[in-house]
This record gives sequence, structure tokens and C-alpha cells, in this order.
Amino acid sequence: MLQRMTQQTKATKCPAGIFSVGGRLKLQIGYHLLSGTKRFGELQRLLPETSRQMLTIHLRELEQLGLIYREEYAQVPPKVEYSLTEQGWSLEPMLRQFNVWGEQIGLAF
Repeated sequence: MLQRMTQQTKATKCPAGIFSVGGRLKLQIGYHLLSGTKRFGELQRLLPETSRQMLTIHLRELEQLGLIYREEYAQVPPKVEYSLTEQGWSLEPMLRQFNVWGEQIGLAF
């Protein structure tokens, strides 16, 4: 029985990783990147309720999923920019719809 439950849990896991702990934050990051490339500080200002550490963790997860691209420039001070990949752009209709839904229930991005 335990093995059966484990298999079912794995099968229902969201491939984009957005319907998990922190899923709302991933949706917010994706939504903000629809308007163009953003630096880390810009994303942090757009998501003031998010700690620096949590933002970093979610950006790394989105990059590992292939939804965002991280470009690091070799300069001082360090400059890093984030943008949506082609796969990330494919989620645009969903991200916009989640934003509309969020506004309706008071959880606007």
C-alpha cells in the first residue's frame, strides 16, 4: 500500500514545480519577467514580501526547470539578469490568467 501511495504522489507532481511550496512566488517571478529582462534587485523590489534567500532559491529552481535564463556579466559589482526562456514564454497565457484570477480574489501579483 505504501509503495502504491508513493507512486501516485510522484505521478501527480507538477512538472513545472509551481504547484508546490512557494508556487505562488514562482508564478509571480514568471509574471514579472513577461515585461522583460530583470536584474535581481528589480525582482526583489517587485516582490517586497520575499526574502533575498527565498528569491534566490526560486530563481535557481526556475532556471533548473528551464523556464528562466540567468545571464551573469563579468564585472564589478556583479551584474546578473533574468529573462524567460522559450519554454518560459510558453506559459504566458497561464501566467496572465493566474494574475487575473489573483486580482479577483485579492492576491494580485
